Amino acid sequence: MARPRQFDEDSVLEAAGEIFWSKGYEATSTRDLTDRMGLTHASLYNAFGDKRRLYLKVLKHYLDRNLRSRIARMEAAYSPGLTIVGYFQEVVERSLADTEHRGCMLVNTVLEARSDDPEMRRVVADETAEIEAFFLRSVVAAQASGEIPANLPPDDIAKLLLSVQFGLRALVRVRPERELLNGILRPAMAMLTLP
Repeated sequence: MARPRQFDEDSVLEAAGEIFWSKGYEATSTRDLTDRMGLTHASLYNAFGDKRRLYLKVLKHYLDRNLRSRIARMEAAYSPGLTIVGYFQEVVERSLADTEHRGCMLVNTVLEARSDDPEMRRVVADETAEIEAFFLRSVVAAQASGEIPANLPPDDIAKLLLSVQFGLRALVRVRPERELLNGILRPAMAMLTLP
């Protein structure tokens, strides 16, 4: 009979997430993880498998708590057009509030994804497709309600917004400047404004 775990999984995933988010997947050692998580090597491997399996679990945990919860909150609180605006305003504020300038863990993972790890690439590609689908839902609904112009294909707008999202979150790691981020957003938001 297996022994019950002697730790709170959410807490150790948060701890692992902090170190992965700060250092990246490749630069994080198992020693970094065990020190931060308060686990032995054996406990870490017994509970999560190898470092890569732990990273994928941490990434899912991060996305559930950050990205997916934000999307659900925005879609429930705002009209479709304002959902897009509110989403990006929050991205800017969260990015600038992070004193470590870590960017987004998903974006960081995209930048670290290697060609010899097709599973990691697939997981990341699926997540980016989810974000694009959120933008597409919002654009289609906002065009239908007359909140944003219907002169551009919604698929193209969703793809553009996805690239804006990733550009913002990558740049904030090295240039955490409000004017830079707002300057990236202004043209994209102007395109979504009715004349």
